[in-house]
Formats: sequence, structure tokens, C-alpha cells
Amino acid sequence: MRVIAGKYRGRNLKSPSSAQVRPTSDRLRETLFNIISAKVEGRRFLDLCAGSGAVGIEALSRGAQHATLVDQSRKMSELIKSNLELSRIPAKEAQVFISDALAFLRNTNKRSAGIKSWDLIFFDPPYAVDYLPVLELLGSNSDLLNNDGVLVVEHSSKKNLPEMLDGLIRTRVLKQGDSSLSFYQKVPELKSSKE
Repeated sequence: MRVIAGKYRGRNLKSPSSAQVRPTSDRLRETLFNIISAKVEGRRFLDLCAGSGAVGIEALSRGAQHATLVDQSRKMSELIKSNLELSRIPAKEAQVFISDALAFLRNTNKRSAGIKSWDLIFFDPPYAVDYLPVLELLGSNSDLLNNDGVLVVEHSSKKNLPEMLDGLIRTRVLKQGDSSLSFYQKVPELKSSKE
């Protein structure tokens, strides 16, 4: 596994040793960033269920201002920190949290310091889990995703995600083998009411 493009291009990253963790493939990661490339520079990126941290690190390599990487496993969080060090990413550019995705999002407003909303959110849980609680929270809490932000969800191509989620609408689905990426943005009426 490696950083594909940007200022950390070519840096090798450590992969998870557990077969239970499914990292986003280099090919799918490249496809993802080809699609969102215009939205990454200078933005805040949230990597939920970050695993090795490869997606968040790729975002930083391509010019994201900051990446927040969240994983519920202490072992994966240590791997993320190790990959940040291997890539020589300054500590001020990334924060790592050991937390379940839903708990992290619910507690965002309770944190006294730090980032509480993001421009890009990437959600890639294990394919077998129920995605809906996290998606519904992201749809109902309009402060987590900025107005022109994008939520990208990686899921099994066999899994159908909803087209509408409270304040979010799916704008695109991209299938690549067994994996798919669903792209969500804020419903236009909600954007204009907050501007």
C-alpha cells in the first residue's frame, strides 16, 4: 500500500495484519480522489473507520488542510499514527481518535477544542455492519458537513444505500468490482437556508 499522488507520493504505508480489516484498494482510492480532487485543497477531511489511515493520508498528500482519522480499534489507531510518522506528516495536520464512528459524531459538539465540521467525510465501515445509524446522524445534523461538502460512503456493491437521508441527497454511485462509492451532498434547500 502506498500514497498515490501529491506531496507524499510514493511513500509506503503499513497494511493491517488482520484479515478482518479491508483497506480501500489503491485503485479505488485513486478513483475516489480523481472524482473529488477539486474539493480537497485547503479543506478539512474526516476519515471514519479509518483502518490504516491511507485515505486520510492521501487527502493530506493532495493538499487537504487537516485530516481527522477515527477508528474504534486501538491497534488500528496505532497503525494510523505509525503511517502518519512514516509519511512525515506534521502533527498539526492530523488528529487520530479511538472511537466508534457514531459515538465520535455524537460527541463532536462536546469537544472543547478542535474541528467540529468537515468539508469531506469518508465513511468506510466493515461491509457487514448497519450503515444507517451513522448516515442518518450525518443527514440530520447539518453542522457536521459543511454546505458545499461531500460525504463519500464505501460499501459492498451488493448493498443498496438510501437515495435521501434527511438533509442529504445521493448524487452519484460508482461501482468498481465488489466495492461501490456513494456520494452525498446537502439537499439544496438546506444549503440556501444556512447561507
